[in-house]
Amino acid sequence: MTPAISAGVGPFSAHNRSLEPKGGVCMARYSKGAQKSVKRTMLKRKKGTLKSGKSGKRVKSRKQAIAIGLSEARRKGAKVPRKKAA
Repeated sequence: MTPAISAGVGPFSAHNRSLEPKGGVCMARYSKGAQKSVKRTMLKRKKGTLKSGKSGKRVKSRKQAIAIGLSEARRKGAKVPRKKAA
């Protein structure tokens, strides 16, 4: 063990846990339904069966697949943050 870790200094010390909120539990940004929707679209993309909206072209981009999954989740009413304005 290095002396910095055993002395309680550095990234592993108790006083340096500012990433967690005080209660210790962080609110979920996406609901379970939204996570399932994205997971399903990612699997479809990997199989090669995920198609884009009107054009019907196959989706190859990972980011586009995630966007499609989140869009579907929004339509179903799942908890998903708002789209950023362009």
